[in-house]
Amino acid sequence: MSNVAVNQTGAQSGVNGLVDDWTSDKQTYHVPWGKAMMWIFLVSDTFIFTCFLTGYLNVRMTTTEPWPVQSEIFALSFFGSDPIPLILIAIMTFILITSSGTMALAVNFGYRRDKIKTFWLMVATAAFGASFVSMQAFEWSKLILDEGVRPWGNPFGAAQFGSVFFMITGFHGLHVSIGVIYLLIVATKVRKGHYDKKGYEIVEIAGLYWHFVDLVWVFIFAFFYLL
Repeated sequence: MSNVAVNQTGAQSGVNGLVDDWTSDKQTYHVPWGKAMMWIFLVSDTFIFTCFLTGYLNVRMTTTEPWPVQSEIFALSFFGSDPIPLILIAIMTFILITSSGTMALAVNFGYRRDKIKTFWLMVATAAFGASFVSMQAFEWSKLILDEGVRPWGNPFGAAQFGSVFFMITGFHGLHVSIGVIYLLIVATKVRKGHYDKKGYEIVEIAGLYWHFVDLVWVFIFAFFYLL
């Protein structure tokens, strides 16, 4: 008779049971690997953005020079009118929030296996993202060429303003640009029917990334542009 103990469920106990469970790849929560890896990546990315925003707040509170007034720097005038504070930033924020809606709809229609609607909603989301990046490029060019803002200084006050601005918005803009490419690749594969057999879970995974990018922008908008 074997000396290996067996519990009431038929599973081995002790070291042999641990080895048996480990090698059989048992799961407590049935989360697909693709989604789990995306969550791990997003958590790690959250730490990076948190460090950036925390560093920005520390720099702003400790600098001895006056911090530039964002409502004046990020103001635009249209057709000779008085400058409107943060108008471009408000439009960019509205575009990203809208893109979250189209992405959520794409995920919904993806699980319904409606390829055409999923494709066009993902394309619309990518178009919103491309518009956001284009506006950010315009914002950068205006600050660099017209206002003379540099990573090492600016004519508005504290020299650290330029470094934290380009670091935070540039890193986020890179995420949006990567997201646009990612969405277009997935959308193209959806339209070609690559996921007809294995399901449209990849659309939800892409949606997780895009919603994260949108959420991070909300914090950047609140901490950097409004404070």
